[in-house]
Amino acid sequence: MSTGRRVGLFVTCLVDMMRPRIGFAALKLLEGAGFQVEVPATQTCCGQPGWNSGARASARSLAEKLIAEFEGVDYVVLPSGSCAGMIKLHYADIFAGEGAWLERADRLAAKTWELADFLVNVARLESVPGDFRGTVTYHDSCSGLRELGVKQQPRRLLARMPGVALEEMKNCEECCGFGGTFSIKFGDVSAAIADAKCENIAASGADAVVLGDLGCMLNIEGRLRRRGDERTRVLHFAELLAGEERG
Repeated sequence: MSTGRRVGLFVTCLVDMMRPRIGFAALKLLEGAGFQVEVPATQTCCGQPGWNSGARASARSLAEKLIAEFEGVDYVVLPSGSCAGMIKLHYADIFAGEGAWLERADRLAAKTWELADFLVNVARLESVPGDFRGTVTYHDSCSGLRELGVKQQPRRLLARMPGVALEEMKNCEECCGFGGTFSIKFGDVSAAIADAKCENIAASGADAVVLGDLGCMLNIEGRLRRRGDERTRVLHFAELLAGEERG
């Protein structure tokens, strides 16, 4: 029988491949909040890249796989607004009008949460183990902000860290230029958008830019380094909260 405390952690492709410590940080925070965390070993992709690129059959196959892997837990939590948005909003499009599959997708969507939103509104987290000290600025990733309403949640969590001073950058809600395959198809436009974001980060004077989607993190960090900025750190909020930002 379910205790209502079983969380399925969907790590996401980019976290798994590019910065696994975000996944470990999410695990640490969820377990610290008293949840039993399960990480299905067979998990891969939510299907978002294929769906956005028109590879609908591939996206459907991955969605079916993910639903089967996670429908037995009480909550599905992701350290990514874009992947959480895919499950919560777009699985209904994949299975539109399909009866049983749509019902399964809807049930999964109803218990799927972006990590910061879950920690604030479900776990009611009051303290965090991280001890980062410095000034940070926050970039609001498009999917988390516009699809899921993730805005104040990560800021409320960072406010629980006495050593962290938040300095809001200009246009913190504007896109970083990533947009998945957009950054590949429209490289010049993407680079110009990223440059504007990097200028706002620099103007904030922060030691680190913090955010909640690894695609944006990679795009911003890559552009900062190409512009010669080797100082500003680019961190997922979970890394700070869990004290896993070192390295």
